[in-house]
Amino acid sequence: MDLTYSDTHRALQAEIREFARTYGHLSPRSGGGRKRPDQKTLDWQRRLLERGYAARTIPREYGGYGGASDVLEAAIIADEFSRAGLSPGIMNQGISMLVPTLLEVGTEEQRRRWIAPTIRGEVIWCQGYSEPGAGSDLASAQTRAVVDDGHFVINGQKIWTSSAHYADMMFLLCRTDPDRPKHAGLSYLLVPMTTPGIDVRPLTTMTGRAEFNEVFFTDVRVPVDQIVMGRGDGWHVANITLKHERSMLGDPNRLMQRVHRIRDLMTRTRIDGVRVADMPELRDRLLRLQGEVMASRCHYLRLLTERARGEDPGVKQLIVKYFGTTLGHRLSALAVDVLGAAGLVYEPRGEAAEDDEATTWHIDYMYDIGLMIGGGTSQIQKNIIAERGLGLPREPKASARG
Repeated sequence: MDLTYSDTHRALQAEIREFARTYGHLSPRSGGGRKRPDQKTLDWQRRLLERGYAARTIPREYGGYGGASDVLEAAIIADEFSRAGLSPGIMNQGISMLVPTLLEVGTEEQRRRWIAPTIRGEVIWCQGYSEPGAGSDLASAQTRAVVDDGHFVINGQKIWTSSAHYADMMFLLCRTDPDRPKHAGLSYLLVPMTTPGIDVRPLTTMTGRAEFNEVFFTDVRVPVDQIVMGRGDGWHVANITLKHERSMLGDPNRLMQRVHRIRDLMTRTRIDGVRVADMPELRDRLLRLQGEVMASRCHYLRLLTERARGEDPGVKQLIVKYFGTTLGHRLSALAVDVLGAAGLVYEPRGEAAEDDEATTWHIDYMYDIGLMIGGGTSQIQKNIIAERGLGLPREPKASARG
């Protein structure tokens, strides 16, 4: 991986800095992102798409910029946006998880229909994976779909469904072939959330808000062509999506944005008349965390390089999710400590609460605990890394009681 900037890369860097000076005041606030995009966010996303600062490598025929894959370009864009404190654009389940899945295994019709409105932020997706009896063992999903008169008829329940209360669409993992082995009997469907028979019930978390949901399906009818790949291919497609979910959850560029935000917070916050940035214990915590984020980012660039070469990163990509989510929680914990007494201000009710800095950091702190569980718990990630990556003995199974 050569990190030397060419003249083209330096020109891109200068271009982004000029963009930040000219349009930076139009950027929505960084952080948060747990609500439907408002008009300011949509306008900003459109501007980023036009410049190729978002969806840079997505082909033009699907609404993207159509640029070539370049690891350094991606790094420069992330760095400059982070330094300038600009929003990198919408990063949600549709853009970060479904779009790359469709690019990899979707049909041409599915790509043309869904990618452009998704990357523009016009269509919001949620993920229908976990069930009350199928969390860590996702292949045990029991939500059923049977074919009747050209439609899949869906019955069952999903839980911990982020964004379902305002999403337009769901990518759903369900069981279409119950007589086959559990990994072979699943299918991956694209389901409009306005379809009759879908009941969304919000779940209030410790943040005081309802960001997760239960979703119930009662005779929900979806055309049979709304399947990605074929019947029985759901486990394969779901794992492609999970690969991108883990990268999204541990994205080091978002972590570096937090580092810059905390540095700014420490510079302007005083406790008992002393600037927090001058307090050795808190400054040391920030420097240590910044070093870990930089290491995470180098690992992320290595993975991008391997993918650009057509190589499979394998178990190495699991490190991104595990390390990124735990590191994110430690960063938000530092921010809460930096706020001191001011950090006690917390108003969890409603979307407008994220406009309050203290509330935003508190929500991040609590929400990050959930991210260490979602997408494969940290404990499971460590087991996989140990067993498949390091070749350590498999964890012994508990013996069945007689």
